[in-house]
Amino acid sequence: MNDFSTDVLEESRPGEVGIVAYSDFHSSEPLDFALGGRLESFDIRYETYGRLNADASNAILVCHALTGDHHCAGVYSINDRKEGWWNNIIGPNKPLDTNKYFIVCSNCIGGCMGSTGPSSLNPATGRPYNLSFPALTVKDMVAAQARLLDHLGIKTLALAIGGSMGGMQVLQWAVDYPERVRKAIALATTSRENAQSIAFNCVGRTSIMRDPLWNNGNYSADTPPRFGLGIARMMAHITYLSEKGMEEKFGRQLRQGSDSKFAFDSGFEVENYLRYQGSSFVNRFDANSYLYITRALDLYDLRAPDGTLETSLKKVKARVMAVGFTSDWLYPPEQNLEIVQALLRCGKDATYAEIESDLGHDSFLIESPKLYELIEYFLEA
Repeated sequence: MNDFSTDVLEESRPGEVGIVAYSDFHSSEPLDFALGGRLESFDIRYETYGRLNADASNAILVCHALTGDHHCAGVYSINDRKEGWWNNIIGPNKPLDTNKYFIVCSNCIGGCMGSTGPSSLNPATGRPYNLSFPALTVKDMVAAQARLLDHLGIKTLALAIGGSMGGMQVLQWAVDYPERVRKAIALATTSRENAQSIAFNCVGRTSIMRDPLWNNGNYSADTPPRFGLGIARMMAHITYLSEKGMEEKFGRQLRQGSDSKFAFDSGFEVENYLRYQGSSFVNRFDANSYLYITRALDLYDLRAPDGTLETSLKKVKARVMAVGFTSDWLYPPEQNLEIVQALLRCGKDATYAEIESDLGHDSFLIESPKLYELIEYFLEA
C-alpha cells in the first residue's frame, strides 16, 4: 500500500488507532552515505497514523530503537493483534494524539523490516548486499528519513521523538536539519556511547561472527547464524534491564520443573527468560543488520572534530527536551543531562527531566503516566 492517506483503516476502540497497514517508499535517487558508499536506489517501509493537515504543519516523526521497526501503533488485522511497540503512547487522546497530529514512523535504512539493508537484494547483482552494504551511521538513517518526509510533503516537523537509538536520530535531526524540526524529545539516549556500551556491542557482534553459519556474512535466509545472534540478543537485553527490576521479577527463582539446581540449561527463571528473548529475536531480525546497526551506534558522536558538543549543537533551532531514567545504566541520566547542559550553554531552549523507574533502559517503552504528562506538556506548551 503506497497511499499514506489510507494507512489507518479503522479505529477498533476508543484510544486506539485500530487496524493499520504499512507502506513502502521507493527512492530512485541515489543515497550517499556519510562514510562513503552509495545506494543507487532504496526502499523505506513506514506507517502513518492520523491525518496530515492542509499546511502539513502537524507531523510528528517517531524514531525507533535498535531492534524496533516501523510498526509502533495499532494492529495489522483482526487475526494479527500484535500491537505496535509504542501503542501506549500513540492514538486518539494519547500523548501523541492522532486526533491532532499526523504520526510517521519508518524502519531505518540498514534495517531488516522492509527498508533496504544488508539482507536486501542488490539490483546490480540480484544477490543480497550482505557485507557489501555501505558502512552505516545515524546520519544516514536520518538522511533516508528526510527523503521519506519529502515524499510525504512534510517540510517541517512539529516534533521528532524517540528513545535510545531513536533519541540519537532525534538529536541528529535537530543538528542536520535545524530548519525542519520545531520540537525534539530525546529519551534514554546519549550524545555518544561510552567504552562500556561499545564493549557490550563488541561481544554481541563477536558472537555472531564466530557462529559457523555466519560465513563472512554470506549466509542464506534458511540457515542464518541463529546461535550467535541469539547470544547477542541475550547480552544486549541484560543492558536494557536494571538490577532491581530483574531481582523483583526473577530473583533466584528456579524454573518450575527443573530437575537439578546444577543444570547448565535454564535452571533459573532469569536464564529461561534470556533464552526466550534470544530464540524469539532470531525469528524476526537479520544478523548482518544487527552488525551494521550496532556499529552505527558505536560510531555515533555528536561532538564536533574539536571535541565539543557545543560546536555541533549551535546549529539546533528546535526546542529540545531530554529525559533520563534513574535505573538506566546503559545511557544513564547524566548522559541525557549533559546534552541539555550543552544546549543551554549555547543559549538554546532546552529542558531536562528525570523519571524515577526500576525498569532500566527500557523504561521509555513501558506504561508511565509521568512520561505521558511530560510529552503532553512539552508538545502543547
